[in-house]
Amino acid sequence: MYVRAPDRTSAPSIATEPATGRRPTQADRSARTRSALLASAAKELSRYGYGNLILERVAAEAGYTRGALYHQFTDKEDLALAVLDWVNENWMREVGDPARQGSDPVAELIALARGHAVFCRRDIARVVMALRVEFSGQDHPVGRAIAQISRAGAKRVARLVNAGRRMGTIPPGPPARAVALAFFGALEGTVIQVAGQTPHDEVLAARAVAGVLGLDPDAVPRATERKPDLGRRR
Repeated sequence: MYVRAPDRTSAPSIATEPATGRRPTQADRSARTRSALLASAAKELSRYGYGNLILERVAAEAGYTRGALYHQFTDKEDLALAVLDWVNENWMREVGDPARQGSDPVAELIALARGHAVFCRRDIARVVMALRVEFSGQDHPVGRAIAQISRAGAKRVARLVNAGRRMGTIPPGPPARAVALAFFGALEGTVIQVAGQTPHDEVLAARAVAGVLGLDPDAVPRATERKPDLGRRR
């Protein structure tokens, strides 16, 4: 809900900024620290959940002290909420916004599924799925933030389903909102079950959502096959 996650191993040297040749400012260093901590926290939340999140481990994995973490975030809840925002912003840049280039509602929906499968090849991408299960049925700020992300995604898919039905490219069926919820259920279930099976995860994700939409699961992925993007980092 998901430009790649910051990679500290390939980050510019702290001494200078290669693009400008200038020394980084305090704001630059703070932003770099924050990004590294968010990436570390996202991985930890994906693997261990909120209840088992250890802030000292988050800081250590990012290469910083616990004090540096508390300089950026007030507590575990503040950190988790910031991670959700950060992951969602990355998802929109990598998946949500590019999918809008689809020529019609079906193309956009299939692009969402394919893009989400690719995005989920990284640990950080699974944080929303992991926390959704953990906070199911709970009234908690983190749970409410996840619900908001989910509602936005379902609203978008429902709008596309209705548009596709008006155009005749998606057949009539259950209410669009029900289809939208099933869309994400099928998509997330697929990427979890076939995790690590590249490139089949992408193809199977497209087939899974095509079935939910009432389309031919075998024909849709071929009809909307993406051309290789040689400029995109994998």
